[in-house]
Amino acid sequence: MGAADVVGRPLVRIAGLCKSFGATRVLTDIDLEVRRGEVVVVIGPSGSGKSTLCRCINRLESPDAGSIEIDGRAVPVEGAELASLRADVGMVFQSFNLFAHKSVRENVMLGPIRVRGASRAAARDRADQLLTRVGVREHADKLPAQLSGGQQQRVAIARALAMDPTLMLFDEPTSALDPEMISEVLDVMTELASDGMTMIVVTHEMGFARRAADRVVFMADGRITERADPETFFTNPRTARAQDFLARVLQH
Repeated sequence: MGAADVVGRPLVRIAGLCKSFGATRVLTDIDLEVRRGEVVVVIGPSGSGKSTLCRCINRLESPDAGSIEIDGRAVPVEGAELASLRADVGMVFQSFNLFAHKSVRENVMLGPIRVRGASRAAARDRADQLLTRVGVREHADKLPAQLSGGQQQRVAIARALAMDPTLMLFDEPTSALDPEMISEVLDVMTELASDGMTMIVVTHEMGFARRAADRVVFMADGRITERADPETFFTNPRTARAQDFLARVLQH
């Protein structure tokens, strides 16, 4: 891992991104590049636009202005091209969004069969491999409701990985979890980061940011106000807003 080890064009390139909801400007002139294998952690106070940025990247929200490219291609507006791009971009949300009536294994198998055209046998083997990787293989035949929140979120990560994504987006993946479940999800994410997965992670978990990020991006009032490696950011934040934010969150 490490941004310095990654060469070539950025996997993600965002330029001049703006987004409003009604009269409320949520994102203003966002510029961000993420290289292959890089882990970028986006932090900042609530309402700073972090989740909206994440959702714009795979067009769950439509930007008002600016451009987003993934692997050299502009993110399509709609249709089959957008579906194809979304298949290459894994996303893990606050809520787990698992199909309640399908088993854990079936949840992970569904995308590869429907979107990638995998056989049931191949999809099943891959699902079991990924469920083992995230530590919930023994629950493969259960329904999601029979699992804890932390286990369900790990299934959601396995489901995203089953599509062999080039990029993983995490939008506050631990915010709905009880404290004792947070670490089990962060451990899986840390392992993914160390394996070289390109990741953009919106989170309030400062320990994860410090441990797993190649770069920390700090957002406030819809703008990126600071970006630095974790050590620099956490020991010597440049802006008063970042200093105030860290003083508050690191007290707890």
